[in-house]
Amino acid sequence: MERRVVITGLGAITPIGNDVKTFWEGIKEGKCGIDQITAFDTTNFKVKLAAEVKGYNPEDYFDKREAKRLDKFSQYAIIASREAWKDSGLDKEKENMERVGVILGSGIGGIETIETEQTKLIEKGPDRISPMYIPMGILNMATGNVAIELGIKGESMAMVTACATGTHCIGESFRMIKHGYQDIIVAGGTESSITPLSVAGFTNIKALTRAENKNRASIPFDKERSGFVMGEGAGMIILEELEHAKKRGAKIYAEIVGYGATSDAYHITSPAPGGEGGARAMKLAMQEANVNPEEITYINAHGTSTHLNDACETQAIKTALGEASKTVMVSSTKGHTGHLLGAAGGIEAIVCAKAIDEGFVPATIHYQVPDEECDLDIVPNEGRKVEVKYAMSNSLGFGGHNSTILLKQYEI
Repeated sequence: MERRVVITGLGAITPIGNDVKTFWEGIKEGKCGIDQITAFDTTNFKVKLAAEVKGYNPEDYFDKREAKRLDKFSQYAIIASREAWKDSGLDKEKENMERVGVILGSGIGGIETIETEQTKLIEKGPDRISPMYIPMGILNMATGNVAIELGIKGESMAMVTACATGTHCIGESFRMIKHGYQDIIVAGGTESSITPLSVAGFTNIKALTRAENKNRASIPFDKERSGFVMGEGAGMIILEELEHAKKRGAKIYAEIVGYGATSDAYHITSPAPGGEGGARAMKLAMQEANVNPEEITYINAHGTSTHLNDACETQAIKTALGEASKTVMVSSTKGHTGHLLGAAGGIEAIVCAKAIDEGFVPATIHYQVPDEECDLDIVPNEGRKVEVKYAMSNSLGFGGHNSTILLKQYEI
């Protein structure tokens, strides 16, 4: 028997707020988290802007020894997971923790640690490499550390599908609960890759904007868009089997009703022509949910502010929704947060859950120059107070990975 799956907890640390309340207020206000890079000296770099987490001190969250043993991508995952768990009201003393899982991923993992230790190797030799290098750097350690932090003893795994990671983690968690393998899963994504090597690599593949005005840097669907802005942080949600949530009187933000995952099988960095793979992911999510395109109120687009992504995603939405694409509200919140890579789907699922819970569709901020290739209702510059029955979140990643989740207003 298939089971219903609901969202009962939210946790985030982002460039516009270090908890869900502040993050969501920033989304509603149209706050922009993009500014000059402070993580390293950008003198020799063509890219000067990023969306960093602000005012972050690890010792506000961890003791000094623990902080030194965790790469920042693991720290962010733990912080967001703690908040989501607390928000859900779950008590590990009352739960069978063998029926609780954690599925979270990262696009890049502990790149800051890897860069630091590589420099040490070159300058000081192999004997000076930290014994914590491997447990800090490898990608699954965010998952492992969250499981240890919360006492999770069910399925624990890390997924990586580049910028589709967070949404894939949530979608696979939904299926796992739906089909009875777990009762509760902590799911989402984390990223901390505003480092010299990452920024140089994404710059040289021509993915990042070289814009110097922070208000014209991440401009999804705008004709003058010229690349994405790198962001960092984590977004985690608690997925729970409906009857389990009802028994304990949990607050339910929304229900997850559909998931689609596809591959372009086309090109390592460019989307398939017409966004064909993304369109199939959206169609699969609607099929699983048994929902018609006209019923979708809002789509949180991948909307990276690269020329190809936004044009192809527009075509994908038209293909998937047909005539309904003319009326559906579509926005990208990457103008607020930059692109959190593997964590993007995590924070954007939170946006969709809050949009449903509060009846508010966020804007695509800093929009100025219309593009005939992106002729959707992209909710320019001003959010809208409107009932959201169904919200869809798209994430598309290098490698041709496409993922879509479909959330619904919870009804008994």
